[in-house]
Amino acid sequence: MTVEPVDTVLFAEPGARWRAVAYGPALCLSIVLLELATGSPVHWFALLFCGALIASFVALQVIAGQRHVSVQLTDSALRAGTELLPVSGIAEILPARAEAKYEEEWESARALGELSGVPRRRTGVGLRLRDGSVVQAWAKDHRGLRAALTTALQTEENGADR
Repeated sequence: MTVEPVDTVLFAEPGARWRAVAYGPALCLSIVLLELATGSPVHWFALLFCGALIASFVALQVIAGQRHVSVQLTDSALRAGTELLPVSGIAEILPARAEAKYEEEWESARALGELSGVPRRRTGVGLRLRDGSVVQAWAKDHRGLRAALTTALQTEENGADR
């Protein structure tokens, strides 16, 4: 029996968290408690309906967020959304944007994943691939992703040197 090595997760962002589903129902519950405390009529049906409706819509958003704007970097691959890029395919990490007026070349490159660009509230990290093309990885914590990518590339290079 052979045991396959498990990749170590170097960086991860979930894209969306399930706790957000509870916010709408929690707000409706606080309204129920407020109505009970003030002695006004309690709108049971409306508040239950609104709480369930809000929770279901947010659950769809969480599922979409986890599928399309999550990022995970392991020893062997970078997954941005639904796109998987092997670490061995990355030639270099391009420098971060300087405090200049001009865009870096990688800022207009294709973003990883199937989205048309870097998702909102995420920052791009330029990557030059071994085939010479340039792409953008992205994350909320772009500095953390850049550091983890640097570590992964150094590990990859050290492993290839052996």
